[in-house]
Amino acid sequence: MSQLTGKVALVTGASRGLGKGIAIGLGEAGATVYITGRSLSQANDAVGGSLAETQLAVEKAGGKCIAIPVDHSDDQQVELLFNRIDQEQQGQLDLLVNNAYAGVRTLTEMQGKPFWESEPQVWDEINNVGLRSHYVAAVLAAIMMVKRRQGLICTISSWGGFSYLFSAVYGIGKSACDRLAADFATELQPYNVASVAVWPGIVNTEHMSRVATEIEASNVTTDDPAIRSLVDRYNWETPLLTGRVIAALAADPNIMRRSGRLQIVAERAQEYNLVDENGNRPVSLRSLRFLLSMKWPQLQKSASLIPNVNIPWSVLLSTMLKSPKI
Repeated sequence: MSQLTGKVALVTGASRGLGKGIAIGLGEAGATVYITGRSLSQANDAVGGSLAETQLAVEKAGGKCIAIPVDHSDDQQVELLFNRIDQEQQGQLDLLVNNAYAGVRTLTEMQGKPFWESEPQVWDEINNVGLRSHYVAAVLAAIMMVKRRQGLICTISSWGGFSYLFSAVYGIGKSACDRLAADFATELQPYNVASVAVWPGIVNTEHMSRVATEIEASNVTTDDPAIRSLVDRYNWETPLLTGRVIAALAADPNIMRRSGRLQIVAERAQEYNLVDENGNRPVSLRSLRFLLSMKWPQLQKSASLIPNVNIPWSVLLSTMLKSPKI
């Protein structure tokens, strides 16, 4: 695949996990990919990952990769990053993927606590390098893109923006990411620059894999279908699938028709005829196949017999989802 040859992309938060997979997917498509993370070397935690490792993986996939250490909580460092891209690429930036996120540890620590039992600073720990840093990066990217009358800003969001997931402060931030992408699209439309929110499914990141392994090793029995599906790693996506979908979006000549809209990774993969790293094609989390197989795990072995039909949002809102009601 070389549909992004000659294109310049920036993926924030690409030391590991989703950002790493996205960068590899863009490199696979032939793009020049700038990646950011807090350091070039191995992360000082149990999860691991580094910019240097991602850079090697992107180059192995066929792309050119420039790794730049950046702390996205520091606006000055972010501005210097965009200045460097501007100078090195003569003002060209075709794609920004807003992915940097620093709230995972805080979410883990506050698991099970209602919002009033956590200190107010958890808001910043979850939404500073996340929602706020996405806004800052988008401002600087838009300045470059508007001048050239082309570009795409992808903001990584979550199903937690539509229904309760993990915690109230997490959902508020992700819902705001969706609104950020939509309202950016309105103001960018006259300049032929697109803005979308991207929803991956259950992604096999280093962190998620570790959580599933720990639950499995604990030998805790549970009747919760969601926990059982997590342990079974049912319908998981690899980070590369999101990368391949974003590469297809960036190469789509009709991307403006999608601007301002949610892009569900599994649904776009099906539309663009893309497969995951392992050759599988996971289904959307609103697919009848996924929903029935999650509720009754015994159906997973014969899940291919269940129609891959996406349940309308109106039905989900009136039944399963804990979203604002009108």
